[in-house]
Amino acid sequence: MSLKKIFLFLFTVLLGSMLLAGGYFYHLIIKPQSPESRPEMVRINAGQSFKSITSMLQEQKIIQDARVLYYWGRVTGMARHVQAGHFQIDTAWSVQEILEHLTSGREVLYRLQIPEGLTWWEIGRILERRELACFEEFRRVVHDHDFLAEQGIFALNAEGFLYPETYYLSPSRDVGAERLVRIMINQFWRSTSGLWEEKSFEEIYEMINLASLIEKETGSAAERRKISGVFHNRIQSNMLLQCDPTIIYGLGEDFEGRLRRKHLDDRENPYNTYRLRGFPPTPICSPGRASMAAALDPQEHDYYYFVSRNDGTHHFSKTLQEHNRAVYRYQISNR
Repeated sequence: MSLKKIFLFLFTVLLGSMLLAGGYFYHLIIKPQSPESRPEMVRINAGQSFKSITSMLQEQKIIQDARVLYYWGRVTGMARHVQAGHFQIDTAWSVQEILEHLTSGREVLYRLQIPEGLTWWEIGRILERRELACFEEFRRVVHDHDFLAEQGIFALNAEGFLYPETYYLSPSRDVGAERLVRIMINQFWRSTSGLWEEKSFEEIYEMINLASLIEKETGSAAERRKISGVFHNRIQSNMLLQCDPTIIYGLGEDFEGRLRRKHLDDRENPYNTYRLRGFPPTPICSPGRASMAAALDPQEHDYYYFVSRNDGTHHFSKTLQEHNRAVYRYQISNR
């Protein structure tokens, strides 16, 4: 056999081997990593090396061979574009699909629901339970006057501005007290901007304060404007607001009991609207938009009193005598 034929033979064998190897490697890239589809959560930290990521995926049994993912990521250059965050990966995906997902930035979002009517400390406890923020750091931020001023809030604290909403957060970015408070305050201004028109901050704050009372007094949408009308009537007549939830708020984070006569008589509680005229020093919760709209648009009527019927609604009265009869009927006689 001539040298030329030998060289051609060896070249053919080598080329065939390379094609076979390349075909096999490509097969490893496009084949599903598992015959069973199973979603798995993966957390990739900022600055984490691509090699440690591939090893982690193998340890979690998401991929079969970390080397295949590692070398393919290097060859294609995709390894440089893997994002930090929380990702959901299906074990039935191929290496190529996994890489495309990790470089897309399509992170799994965390659902956080903040209901209407919560105080700042109730919100803080939710965030701490979900491991999104430290409670004490949250306390500091909601009372940080410089921080609040940057958000357009010129008040004692952020109470009333931590907007109740269902938030979808990035677990890798939307964490920490300051970040979360900023998100909630920004959502407040976005969601309520159409309500305020040309009002000053003092006027806005007064309406949020009133809205927080309305939010705490009723869960009935049909009653909000009616209760707003009662508070407006009492304010215009220079009467005490006499709102139980304000006293409870002033008793602080640990109060879980019933209001007693000593609480109603306590002039040292700055939130005691049975003894002190006007609005409390701050809102007493984060009201929803509907309560804010009711504060701005009270129902016109001659009612000055209301008492719970114990079914989620209230009995409204025009005179103190009528109110006392209603209190006896719905509260005292039912004990």
